[in-house]
Amino acid sequence: MDELEFRRRAYGEPQSQDPEFLKAMGEAEGRDAFVNDLKSLDRRLEKAMKVDVPEDLAEKLLLRQQLTQHHQSRRRTTFMVAMAASIAFAFGLSFSLLRLGPVDLGEHALAHVYHETKALKSESDVALGDLNASLVSIRGLEQAHFNTAPGRVVYKAYCDFQGVRSLHLVLEGAEGKVTLFIVPLEERMQLDEQFADNHYQGLGFKTDEAFMLLVGEQASALEAAKKEIRQSFI
Repeated sequence: MDELEFRRRAYGEPQSQDPEFLKAMGEAEGRDAFVNDLKSLDRRLEKAMKVDVPEDLAEKLLLRQQLTQHHQSRRRTTFMVAMAASIAFAFGLSFSLLRLGPVDLGEHALAHVYHETKALKSESDVALGDLNASLVSIRGLEQAHFNTAPGRVVYKAYCDFQGVRSLHLVLEGAEGKVTLFIVPLEERMQLDEQFADNHYQGLGFKTDEAFMLLVGEQASALEAAKKEIRQSFI
């Protein structure tokens, strides 16, 4: 066996007991020492590989994986919270600006009439005491009241005029039903004495306590209701 083949087999398997390999070890000086060095290296490597595995290694690895996932999740959550906060801030700012902007009372009154279609169908009788109790519960109208009923009141509910709590009434007179909105005074409110669209007409006037908005189909019914309110609302 030549030297190259011997060394190739020695590196590959120094512990080999093949007769041909063992015979070749004695054919040249230094071959047995070379093989012994390789065997010694094998033993050291084998010893180095025999490291005791900690009993809790699996648990530690699992915990580390969970912590890594938790940190990644927290980073994602933090990002999403920050994004949501930014959106909420922008929305809140826009909403605040909208609420603080000028309010066209006539436009809002017409919109409320169309939105609350059930109001004009109501035939319930609202007592004067109930009407006044609703008035005093509204901020800015604590001292306001009717000393007599402004005609027959067949509907009563609270409504919102761009963030201002107000009162929505339906009055029934000889010339039909008229919607009345009582809105607390605010500087940003813009009041037109007359307003209308293709179906309804409206009248607006101001008292010491509130803006009064009347909406109906007949101008005569609006004027009659306005007269009743001016005589009864204090």
